[in-house]
Amino acid sequence: MRLGINLGYWGAGMDGDNLAVAQEADRLGYDVCWAAEAYGSDAPTVLSWVAAQTESIDIGSAIMQIPARQPAMTAMTAATLDSLSGGRFRLGLGVSGPQVSEGWYGVKFDKPLARTREYVEIVRKAMTRERLSYEGQHWTLPLPDGPGKPIKLTIHPEREHIPVYIAAIGPKNLEQTGEIADGALLIFPSADHLEDTAVKHLRAGREKAGKTMEGFDVCPTLPLATGDDVNGLADMFRPYTALYVGGMGSPKQNFYNQLAQRMGYEKEAAEIQDKYLSGDKSGAAAAVPHKLIDQTTLLGPVERIADRMQAYAAAGVTTLTLAPAGFTLDERIAALRAGTDALERSGLA
Repeated sequence: MRLGINLGYWGAGMDGDNLAVAQEADRLGYDVCWAAEAYGSDAPTVLSWVAAQTESIDIGSAIMQIPARQPAMTAMTAATLDSLSGGRFRLGLGVSGPQVSEGWYGVKFDKPLARTREYVEIVRKAMTRERLSYEGQHWTLPLPDGPGKPIKLTIHPEREHIPVYIAAIGPKNLEQTGEIADGALLIFPSADHLEDTAVKHLRAGREKAGKTMEGFDVCPTLPLATGDDVNGLADMFRPYTALYVGGMGSPKQNFYNQLAQRMGYEKEAAEIQDKYLSGDKSGAAAAVPHKLIDQTTLLGPVERIADRMQAYAAAGVTTLTLAPAGFTLDERIAALRAGTDALERSGLA
């Protein structure tokens, strides 16, 4: 099992330290450094900044939002980042959610699975440097009855195949991800539930495409905090868990809330959401069960984290992406080092 790191969003308050964290992860042998985007910092700019000042760690978008860019633009960005980084770029994609898609980008959040499939097909075709033509439900290239003509990408990516990852939560999205992508980006993963909530759906998609799970990258992100006080460490992540389970979406369309329900927290997920959407964020955080936090983070001494890593590997994880917590750069660096120590103790390195 490999290790990755997720820097999250630029502008989240730890920006001055992020480069040092990425460079330390590079030195420690972490496999990939991911950066996110929502409606603040964009991922490609951060990744180009990291790539220019690291040596061997891969850089990945987790995610570049599908409603934000036309697929040909994403192919251009992917090819450019792969070239500039010396073949270290991984393209992570996702549809975001209805609030961001429609409120920020002005793109209707309809038929997300079909849009994702077409998007990936166009991006991949463009990156092969074929002349780009495509007829689909959501995109037609070139536009008919106009001056447009099939054009091919003028630059050469470093590699013939840039790996495509898709952020997936729901069963249908997971199955399609297994079918059309090279890896899956998962959030709030519990090793105890991973087979039922994710892996079996990914496997079904792979089988649909006539493939096995061999070579497919199952890549969840988990916050990491080290220390002896597991309860105290868990409390650090109450606002984070409440935000996603309670506030990331509407009452009818919150994919993280639905995931918590599939993990057996139906009543608790409803309470967290009710409190959060009514403005009681502290009450929502207090309502998050300790077990839910502990199942979806890596907390405690190195030995305990090593045991948890073994559980994730047994559940099918191939790249474990860590989000090291800490109030200072030294604390985040210490968490990074604890991650590599735990991996070595687990026997998975």
